[in-house]
Order: sequence, then C-alpha cells, then structure tokens
Amino acid sequence: MVIETRDEPVGRKLMSVALSRLEILHFRYALPRSIPTIMGDMKHRPALLVRIEDEEGGVGWGEIWCNFPPDGDLYRARLALNVLPAALVGLDTDHSFEHVFRRLYRLVLQAGEPGPVAQIAAGIDIAICDLKARRDGLLVAEWLGGKSRPVPAYASGISPDQSLKQIERMRGLGYQKFKQRIGFGPNNGLTAAEETASALQSGEQLMLDANQAWDLETALQHCNRLASLDLVWMEEPLAADAPIDDWKALTRDGLIPLAAGENIASKENFKLTIGAGALSFLQPDICKWGGLSGCLSIARAAEAVGLTYCPHFLGGGVGLVASAHLLSAVGGHGLLEVDGSENPLLEVLSGNGLGLRDGHFCLPTGPGLGYVPDMVSVKDLLISHEEVRLCR
Repeated sequence: MVIETRDEPVGRKLMSVALSRLEILHFRYALPRSIPTIMGDMKHRPALLVRIEDEEGGVGWGEIWCNFPPDGDLYRARLALNVLPAALVGLDTDHSFEHVFRRLYRLVLQAGEPGPVAQIAAGIDIAICDLKARRDGLLVAEWLGGKSRPVPAYASGISPDQSLKQIERMRGLGYQKFKQRIGFGPNNGLTAAEETASALQSGEQLMLDANQAWDLETALQHCNRLASLDLVWMEEPLAADAPIDDWKALTRDGLIPLAAGENIASKENFKLTIGAGALSFLQPDICKWGGLSGCLSIARAAEAVGLTYCPHFLGGGVGLVASAHLLSAVGGHGLLEVDGSENPLLEVLSGNGLGLRDGHFCLPTGPGLGYVPDMVSVKDLLISHEEVRLCR
C-alpha cells in the first residue's frame, strides 16, 4: 500500500512570504484535584501555544503537545524558545512539518529528543497552515481540500473515580459518547468500567483507553471480560511499539474494535499500522507529530482502506479546533476527542466553547482556524510569553 505524503495541502498556492516574528505562550491551569493516570497524577492542565507572523502581516496560531511527563510543559516551553528562532529564520510559509523537523534533525540525533522536537515542529506546522488559510480567505478545512462541517464528538478523560460526575457534566453539553481511562488502580479499572457502562443512559456509548498498559496475554484476558459491554473501541491495550503480530492476535479474537495512533511518530510506522489491518480506528495527534500537513495524508490513507480516522487530542483550545478542521476536511464518520475534565484553557481558547449541537462540534466560521484565541480571559493562567523577531 502506498501512503501519499504530500507536504503541501491543496489550498490555493500563495506567493512565499518569510516569517518575521514568533511568540511562545505558556499557560497552566491548576486542577482543583489531581487526575489519576497510568503515567502518574496530573496536577495541571498546560497549553503551549505559538503565534507566528510573516513579513506581510499574516498571522497563524498553533499548539505544541506538552502533557507528559509532569512538568514536561516547562521543558518544552524552554526548548521551543531555544531552538525555534534559528530554525525559523529564512523559513518561508511554503514549508511545513517535514521541513521544520529536518532543520532540527541534528538536535534530534545529538540529544535523543525525537518526541519533543516533533511536537514543536507540529505546533509550527499548524500555525503555518492557519496563516496560509487566513491569507487565502479560507477555513483551514477548506484549505486542506475538504469541506467545513460540524463534526461528531465524544468526551474523553473520564476518570474511574469521578466517572459519573464527569459524564453528567458532559452530558449536559450534549455528549453521548464517553471514553474512560483504565489500566491502573484497583483491578486495572475493569470494575469501574463495568459500573460506568451500567450507568449510561439509552443511546449513550462507552470507549475505554488503557494507555499501553498491558502485554498481549493480559490484554486478551481483559478484553474477553469487557467484551459484553458493547464498547465502541478499546484504545491502546498494547504498547504502541508492540509487535504487529500481537495487535493482529488481539484483533483475531474479534472481542472489541481496537484504536491507536497517538504514539506513532513516523510515516513509515503509520504505513505499517494501516497496512496491518489490526485497527478499526486510527488516532494521529496533530500536536504530537505531523501537524496538519503531516497528518492529512495519513488520515486519508486510513479512510481509503476502511479505517475510521478519529483525531487524538489532549491540550488547549487551539489544538482542539485545528483537529476539528482536519477531521472536517477528511470527511468520513470519525469522532472528535474533547477532554471531559474542567479546563478553561480548552473551553475558552476553543472560541465557541465545548457545547455540541445535535452531537456535533461546530467550527468557528472565520478564515483560517476561524477565530482569534481569547488571550484576555486566560491571562491569569499565563506562565510566560516570549517574543522573538526573526531576521534573515
């Protein structure tokens, strides 16, 4: 199978304009109570945004993934400030994720930092796509070659110890599909998942996310137990780099449809995953790898062979809206992931809030991402704001 990996999306071609200014905005929201996860307790919800300008006054916004490990957002904010100014000097707006990552590749090798560097490049890619779409007078979804449409969404981040409270809150916003974390805590969270499933109302559905918790034998045992819950999917029951044959073995039993993709970080590995036929749902994260330009062809290749593209996302509102644009552009029946934890950096910075209309998330309607993020309402959560002029 051939996966097309065109760097340049299909919006109208622009005259190349050099970037002239970079801003890095780091936010943190202190959670009222820690959120337990398999990676440890989360005490904050961070957001790391980038804003770029070109020499003709064009502006674009992007977001860098920065959730783990604890305080990983502090490191990425400093890393972005240290490496991006030199990487962006002389870089024009015809360049995207692949080009930015290539400029930083010696650092990837020398420091052993492929993940954080890819995340920084992904954030810049989103900002470049936003800038170019704004200058073309198109929504990002249109600029990527698709249509702007409301996209179906589900609420994620449901904690085993707070599931009913969180579901009630998101139900009030129009959500009917919910994803609960398992793979840790008492009994690996299995009993809590069963209790949540039994409490759902008519028409509501449940997904589970094990966050790479199990080996094949354990995954088979747990999926066999949970099969009667009629789940939409089981997410990452195995490690992202587990042998393809293990994923296929889990699929052969036909117990629960499988989902994964947030921790795949190369075109080659996406190609192998799509071709293996083990997944029903593919979940690239545009803020973690690839940005919009890198994930566009991956999502289309997945849909072309019968997988459902469902963007993974955990962060602030800019990345959420960008993910919604890509899902809208690709089409299909995929679902947008919306974190169900209280987080003003997600709700306020998404423009229109998180409420659904008939089960769908509506895109803002202006050019580019469709809106300008509201910095004033979250100014008290701003940790740092760095501005750099880029000289040729």
